[in-house]
Amino acid sequence: MLNLRLYLVQRMSAMIMAPLVLGHIVVMIYANRGGLSTGEILGRTQGSVFWATYYGVFVAVVSLHAAIGLRVILAETTGLKGPALGVFTWGFCLATLLLGGHAVWAVVAP
Repeated sequence: MLNLRLYLVQRMSAMIMAPLVLGHIVVMIYANRGGLSTGEILGRTQGSVFWATYYGVFVAVVSLHAAIGLRVILAETTGLKGPALGVFTWGFCLATLLLGGHAVWAVVAP
């Protein structure tokens, strides 16, 4: 039953990620073609609740999606099972959440 729930969560996270990835690509193309410097981009994102929410959700969903995918890969390739598999993959999820959250904070903090 756990595998089914994780499968469904991973599929739902992919559905959430798809428009976020497309939005990110559109913004990057706009910034690149507009010739915006790093300073100009940070000037537009710092203090923005919208961008903090957008990229915060992005980081959370990607972290969860990646941890579930890593769980499957590790189980199939290494034979890792049980609590060790859970500790490793949820530890990975927490690490990516913290690192991603730090990156979001660096971009949007006033």
